[in-house]
Amino acid sequence: MKNLTQRVELHLVACALAAAGVASTDADAQIVHWANANISVPSTQDGAYINVETRTVASAGSLVAGWDINPYGATSLTWFNATGTGMMRFPGVTTGSAGSLNLGTVVGATGSFGSGAVTVGSAAGNWRVNDSNYFGFRFVGADGGTKYGWGRFVIGSTIGAAGRVIAEIAYQSTSGTSIQVGEVPAPGALALLGAAGLLGGRRRRA
Repeated sequence: MKNLTQRVELHLVACALAAAGVASTDADAQIVHWANANISVPSTQDGAYINVETRTVASAGSLVAGWDINPYGATSLTWFNATGTGMMRFPGVTTGSAGSLNLGTVVGATGSFGSGAVTVGSAAGNWRVNDSNYFGFRFVGADGGTKYGWGRFVIGSTIGAAGRVIAEIAYQSTSGTSIQVGEVPAPGALALLGAAGLLGGRRRRA
């Protein structure tokens, strides 16, 4: 009976780990999530220069060493990119700037990347006002490798209105590895395993 109980416990723990996403790939564990970025993007010609690895933000590129992305614009939302970087276009689009991507969209080497002003509207890939828009990007990391990431950009009543905020950013720290829009690090297994051990300890003491 004891062996049966142990087998049931192990099965339940395995199910819990899988449900929590712990049984994910090693690549998933390399995702860096800047969950509370809250980067204000001024409606100016400079906007915000952002280094996603150092989490440095300023209104001038000279103040952010190795900056990666630069959203700006007084009456529009335009992306200016450093060498080797770029904003991912909506899948199937090969010209223009960043698309407003769907959750689950893969950001990686097969994507098309560019810069410039985004398009606002209701069509697929167009940016929406009074909503959160998801964007994909690539950048050259401090190690010289190309990395891929995504961000959530909150837009107000007009695309150029004050109050534009990049709420969060996530990227793959492993060069050349793709990431899905909305993907964040999987929760650790240790807490669940610890809980299973605690339950086992309680059973033994009972």
